[in-house]
Amino acid sequence: MKKFVAVYYAPASAMAQMANATPEQKAAGMAPWMDWKARAGDAIVDFGAPLMPGHQLDPSGNWSGSTNEVTGYSILQGNSIEEVKALFAGHPHLSWAPGCSIDVHEAAEM
Repeated sequence: MKKFVAVYYAPASAMAQMANATPEQKAAGMAPWMDWKARAGDAIVDFGAPLMPGHQLDPSGNWSGSTNEVTGYSILQGNSIEEVKALFAGHPHLSWAPGCSIDVHEAAEM
């Protein structure tokens, strides 16, 4: 099986909204994710986690705050990119807020 990394993107405004959510709102927001996890089943190698704002290193060795709106990741497995892409039909991240998207990358064998 091949491995694939899903990278979730969302506008900063969506992340701010989640930061201010009550525990009950957070639990309700996670319910569709848990449904997706159940549907994807054994294809999920690592369910992943939300990511906090990142730090970016430039070629000069200087660090700065990243402007990329990466908000989380998951690691999946499948026989092909097409098989894994099908797992994202109706994914809850895409209906979370306007401007949300998902990239899926195949992990090259080393």
